[in-house]
Amino acid sequence: QVQLVEFGGDSVQPGGSLRLSCVASGDITFIFSRYDISWYRQAPGKERELVASIRTAESKTNYGDFVKGRFTISGDNNKNTVWLQMNNLKPEDAAVYCCKAKQYFPNSGRDYWGQGTQVTVSS
Repeated sequence: QVQLVEFGGDSVQPGGSLRLSCVASGDITFIFSRYDISWYRQAPGKERELVASIRTAESKTNYGDFVKGRFTISGDNNKNTVWLQMNNLKPEDAAVYCCKAKQYFPNSGRDYWGQGTQVTVSS
């Protein structure tokens, strides 16, 4: 079992910045670096979409097309934490942001989800 807790959601004005954190924990067999960690978001009435993902052991990242250089995902294996730095936020970025963990090594595992953190962008 893997537990994910997100922090950092808030209400900001357009053009503002936020840093979201996703902290992972698990049982004695849990090894953070063996998981792909992703941030997804879902706004009311819209489908969930991938924001960014990271494989910390290989420093591989992936971003949704809409990010366009505004967001940066990073992680620290020693802290079992992934961050999502979001700059130049737009009203359309408002959503519940959730992180997901999926083991990729030595075998592909199930998805684990956090409960999410609310991001509001309005003037």
